[in-house]
Amino acid sequence: MTALEVADWRRRNFALYAAIRENPDAASAHADWRAGRDEMFATHPASPLLPEDLRDFRGLPFEAYDPDWRFEASIVPDAGVSGTGLSESDRRMNVETGTDGVVPFDLLGTVEIDQVGTLDVWRLASYGGGIFIPVKDALSRVSGGTYGGGRYLIDTVKGADLGAGSTPESLVLDFNFAYNPSCAYDPAWACPLAQAGNTLAVEIPVGERY
Repeated sequence: MTALEVADWRRRNFALYAAIRENPDAASAHADWRAGRDEMFATHPASPLLPEDLRDFRGLPFEAYDPDWRFEASIVPDAGVSGTGLSESDRRMNVETGTDGVVPFDLLGTVEIDQVGTLDVWRLASYGGGIFIPVKDALSRVSGGTYGGGRYLIDTVKGADLGAGSTPESLVLDFNFAYNPSCAYDPAWACPLAQAGNTLAVEIPVGERY
């Protein structure tokens, strides 16, 4: 794929999420999002599907929308090394990639989700900035469950953003929109995966499966 094809993929992904944020019906928005992603995966030249997988592609594996898995959560800012007991290395995630070198992320804070757990919120500490929240649930350790490296909830630098919540410093976190990173389909991609602070003990039965 060419750089312009990748740029067009990003452009379409931004437009897809913009339409989601404008739709007040979350279930309807989810259906449109799934249809848009299926169309992009099936037809776009920057699709992460390998040729042998594309031949039999009939749509990404998703569970039905469940409103009980949609939350708003406020970010609790990271208090720094002295305030959290975390080492400097625990507050920095460096992702080695074949094309972009080492991509750094800094710990921005955490979100607490009732009956689900706590997730680290990361900030891309390089060009473009951006908020990044991966999640790895208990189904990642089950055959036929979710992707073993974790899924993405929020990745604003690539357009994956469900918008702000109704209270200051809050985000919409809808696990129905959890999706697999490109490396789940093509090992040539190097993706940031969920760390310990983004690993949950509970099963998340919605979102994209593997």
